[in-house]
Amino acid sequence: METMKKSLNYIGLTLVLVGLISLIIWPQRKTVDLAVLALGLVLLMIYTILNLSSLKRGFSRRSFLYSSNLLLVIVLVLAILVLANYFLERHHYRIDFTEAKIHSLSDQSIKVLKNLKEDVSIKAFFREGNAGQARMEALLKIYAYHSHRVKPEFINPDKNPGLVKRYGVTQDGTSIFESGDKENRITTTTEEDVTNALIKISRERKKVIYFLEGHGEDSIEVSEESGFSAAKDELQKLGYEVRKLTLALSETFPQDCALLIIPGAKKDLLPNELETIKDYIGRGGRVFFMVDPETVPGLTPFLLSYGVKLENDVVVDTVSRLFGGDYFMPVITEYEPQEITQNFRYATFFPYARSVNIADPKPEGVNVNIIGKTSPNSWSERQLDQKTVAFDKDKDVQGPVPLAAVVTVKPLEQKKEAVEKPEEKKQSEERKPEGRLAVFGDSDFATNRYYNLSGNGNLFLNTVNWLTQEADLISIQSKTATPRTIQLLPSQGRLIFFVSVIILPLVVLVLGIFVWIRRRSL
Repeated sequence: METMKKSLNYIGLTLVLVGLISLIIWPQRKTVDLAVLALGLVLLMIYTILNLSSLKRGFSRRSFLYSSNLLLVIVLVLAILVLANYFLERHHYRIDFTEAKIHSLSDQSIKVLKNLKEDVSIKAFFREGNAGQARMEALLKIYAYHSHRVKPEFINPDKNPGLVKRYGVTQDGTSIFESGDKENRITTTTEEDVTNALIKISRERKKVIYFLEGHGEDSIEVSEESGFSAAKDELQKLGYEVRKLTLALSETFPQDCALLIIPGAKKDLLPNELETIKDYIGRGGRVFFMVDPETVPGLTPFLLSYGVKLENDVVVDTVSRLFGGDYFMPVITEYEPQEITQNFRYATFFPYARSVNIADPKPEGVNVNIIGKTSPNSWSERQLDQKTVAFDKDKDVQGPVPLAAVVTVKPLEQKKEAVEKPEEKKQSEERKPEGRLAVFGDSDFATNRYYNLSGNGNLFLNTVNWLTQEADLISIQSKTATPRTIQLLPSQGRLIFFVSVIILPLVVLVLGIFVWIRRRSL
């Protein structure tokens, strides 16, 4: 009886543990588990009542106080770990320690995610053993980390033939993006394609970009070096619709035009064309002028009315030699503060370019900003009839030379001096958007030959996105890992091998034997 009296606590604790474990493993046996748990608690209560006097004596001992303090510390530490784990489970934070931030999303992707208005379901169909699944899982985890609206789901097509048939999946590695009634699918695992898919299904409608033709401009359909097919493809990836426009043959200006691009016209635009473009800008239109040297003199007075002065010159840059180009390929490595060039740290090259300055005096109702200048080692060559190129301080202009400018134009109603009530004026300003212009002194930088050269393509896309007011699409180049290698001489390699593989283990072995012998002799 005395033995049973002292063993009730162990029996009770055992029953409590068995009941808890069984309740977790077999929740369907809840009644039996709760009965075992209750029996264990009853036995612990009986043990406490029967041994109350001895327990009081034990609580007053110094050893119990020390043990209880230690137990309390252990319980507190465990409680802190549990709370920390609970908090971090729901509020996690990613830190990318790589120099190029290859495990982070670009600013463009993060902006797109922050502007998502609806949930996006991503169904990724990957067979077992597909190497792309791990890359896609890691990438989509980062997207889901930045936006709770991204909901990825990975599906094995071999085990889900019904879903495969429903979505018409014919290729392993297909990812389907759904948002509302819109759908887009990709078969790659790159950040660029995932972000582009999100852009396409999150836009209410496609914005239309027109490339002007009929004045010697190179075509967006030409895939040779002089064409703009690469620029067209990249714009379509961002969700734009790209079309051609022959303005001289068009009776009305397209109502769906979000941006008109004039890519290096060789002949002057007709007066009625310039008047149509002027009216379009006055109604809040957007135009991207890419004007090459010694071409379209009629655009000079037209752009002057918007505060931009096209110089009749050619920009010469001696720094271009350092990048493998000739003196007539000026390079921009530093940019003026502007939304287009925010976080933009890539060199851009402009083969055979003219300078673009701010007119003085500047017309009313316009705001002009230079976004890029060449190095101080460049100059504006004004003597175009010279066979040899050399800087003449009396005629030429020393650099830095501006090559690109952007303009914002107030709507026509805001320029008029008609008397309006404050409420009516405010409503008028809200209705009419501002016009926007970008003027670059070169068109070759965006052609197929130079589009992928350093940051040329990104600057072109950034400018287009600013003009169309798609701020979340302002892009930067994708990140690539920087290889970290060390070159060793054969003798250095052998030295590292002998020190790390032979000498250091041998020293540890000798010290161990010495300590062992020393202890044996004591």
